[in-house]
Amino acid sequence: MNKLEIKGDWNITKGKLKQKWASLTDDDLQFVAGMSDELLGRIQKRTGETREAVEKAIKSAAGACDC
Repeated sequence: MNKLEIKGDWNITKGKLKQKWASLTDDDLQFVAGMSDELLGRIQKRTGETREAVEKAIKSAAGACDC
């Protein structure tokens, strides 16, 4: 997963991820260029999901938006 895939329309993607995992906060989903690994780690830690599951959810949420 590259940074452009994650950055896409991040506000929509954040909303979809928060719907999937209600325990995520805005601080957890703060994305700064170059920090994608930290973002994935934060989501993993908060949700208990595997890295692969988190990447799949992000791709799915980003791909489902009408950007």
